[in-house]
Amino acid sequence: MNSLHAPPPKNSPLQAPPLAAGQATPDSGALRLVRILLPFIVLAMGIAAWELAVWLNNIPPYVLPGPSAVFRTLVVDWPVLSQSLLTTLLTTLEGFAAAAVGGIGLALLFNQSKWLEYSLFPYAVILQVTPVIAIAPLLLIYLPQKTAVIVCAWIVGFFPVLSNTTLGLNSVDRNLAGLFRLYGASRMQTLLYLKLPAALPFILGGLRIAGGLSLIGAVVAEIAAGSAGAGSGLAYRIAESGYRLNIPRMFAALLLLSVAGIVIYGLLALTSHLVLRRWHESALGKEN
Repeated sequence: MNSLHAPPPKNSPLQAPPLAAGQATPDSGALRLVRILLPFIVLAMGIAAWELAVWLNNIPPYVLPGPSAVFRTLVVDWPVLSQSLLTTLLTTLEGFAAAAVGGIGLALLFNQSKWLEYSLFPYAVILQVTPVIAIAPLLLIYLPQKTAVIVCAWIVGFFPVLSNTTLGLNSVDRNLAGLFRLYGASRMQTLLYLKLPAALPFILGGLRIAGGLSLIGAVVAEIAAGSAGAGSGLAYRIAESGYRLNIPRMFAALLLLSVAGIVIYGLLALTSHLVLRRWHESALGKEN
């Protein structure tokens, strides 16, 4: 009777070999490849359908250019578009840096003084909910054009960094905070060795959001500056192309803006993963 319930031998084909910890299965590798290829397949199908629709309906370029026309314009007008791209990226970088420094610095002050947080945080919310397209023309009146564009990029990217950092600093485990107090840690030691490491995922999440929003703020300000007769960024080129019915150049500039936004988000997401991959669950899950 006991022999009927005996486990199979160790080398029996009925027993699958155990997988080592963190070892990827063949199915997981295939799934990862499919996840990478599917967006590119959909993109290729969309471009082919777009080109075919333009060709079959004989749509003129000033109404809807095909992808081939957009690509030719991108190559021919690259000297002008590349300079405008650099201008927009520089503005975005300056606004993002100001948002990162200002948001993290003010959140640290809020964490050290609740009275300061109660006094200033409502005004940060007001600044966030006010449409930047309404603020940009006023800033262009009172500030130099370059400064006004940077301030618009800063306004849009500032609040996500501030709110995420404040949330992270206030989300520390109460037991760990009590342990630090029990051992007589100073406020600076608690901030450096407990609160900042715990808030790091929140800070990086806020920076990922702020990167794309800073680009949006720069574009909005450049459109407003172009309407005032001054501008040189990609958004200005889009507005200028619309006035001149140079629709292929408009699409080419829009394509560069989209690629710039994807690259900014990708770089910030990669930075977040590299910082957190050794210890935080959100990054550990991607590697297993």
